Amino acid sequence: MRAISRLLVLILPLLAVLPAASQEVPPAEEQAIREVIQSQLDAFQRDDASGAYAYASPSIQQMFTTPDIFMEMVKMGYQPVYRPREVEFRKLGDVNGTLVQDVFVVGPDGQPVLARYSMQKQPDGSWRINGCALVKAPDQDV
Repeated sequence: MRAISRLLVLILPLLAVLPAASQEVPPAEEQAIREVIQSQLDAFQRDDASGAYAYASPSIQQMFTTPDIFMEMVKMGYQPVYRPREVEFRKLGDVNGTLVQDVFVVGPDGQPVLARYSMQKQPDGSWRINGCALVKAPDQDV
């Protein structure tokens, strides 16, 4: 479990250093992406491991083989999204062919961060979260 968390700490921040380029995303797709992220945030608030896990992509589910393992990883390494005080959706952009939704959050410690959600479209047309990188917030406003 610790090895996986360390791997995520090393890999996911790489996503954060890539600039999100402008891409025209249909409003319905943008709304669907935001709803998936917000639904997972809501599940975290309820400590609903199964609910939160359901919004993770198949590859994330394969990496964290049960909802409980997934939830433990989130609790340990992603406190700002596990228990955010405030949430504001920012830009949605394309990073090397992957849609990345920026979400400005204030964590339980009062520190602002930018959560960069990598999204994956499923064969049925739904969206799932394929990773989240937490980076220093570019500003202090929510």
